[in-house]
Amino acid sequence: MASERKFIAENIRRTLLKEYLMKTIDRAGFGGVDVQRTPMGTRVTLITERPGIVIGRRGSAIKTLTKAIEDNFKYDNPQIEVQEVDNPNLNAQIMAEKLAFALERGWHFRRAGHSTVRRIMDNGARGCLIILSGKLTGERHRTEKFKEGYIKYCGDSRLKFIRTGFAVAKLKPGVVGVKVEIMDPDARLPAEIDVLGLEQAKLALPDMIEQLIPKNDIPDAIAVHDPEPVEADVGKPDTREVSI
Repeated sequence: MASERKFIAENIRRTLLKEYLMKTIDRAGFGGVDVQRTPMGTRVTLITERPGIVIGRRGSAIKTLTKAIEDNFKYDNPQIEVQEVDNPNLNAQIMAEKLAFALERGWHFRRAGHSTVRRIMDNGARGCLIILSGKLTGERHRTEKFKEGYIKYCGDSRLKFIRTGFAVAKLKPGVVGVKVEIMDPDARLPAEIDVLGLEQAKLALPDMIEQLIPKNDIPDAIAVHDPEPVEADVGKPDTREVSI
């Protein structure tokens, strides 16, 4: 059980680190974190919308953040690398935080949800699902979903192509949970047929048959030949002998 507890403790530490970074660098647009152990120490890769806020003037902010991660989470020689996200509108975590911020500013939840879905789909996403849960309109808890395009709920396609983000909007009636799921623009579903690959396979099929079965090895019994043409006997006299 020692190895299992070790893995669980490591995952808990990474989850706490993610929550800490979400609160610390929320102004920079937190888009995700990746932790990798190297022989030189621990590499922490931050994906943000505005890397300049994380780095600070002359690297002062990133030095403070490195010291806090080393002291609070006991990582050996952490090395922080900041990357700018390519398209913030396709990052699920960034869009979840923006939607939560819009709700805190007083936007109606339906207007904010539909606007976020349209913004994500206009940037090329194959599918989008937004789930808002909490006290949206009254004292009772309710859940609202906004969906467009393709979304996979299970299987290998979900693990590969679905990106998930979560944020919390603090309103006067209570907190509202915001969950955003985005399918990658280049996602290829199992049911889709590659037309170009199918045409290439048709062109390469004769060569594949010759490689598998050479022409010299094909038996005559199963060889297919064109039948010989038969001449028509129209207008010719019948010269066959008839025995009586």
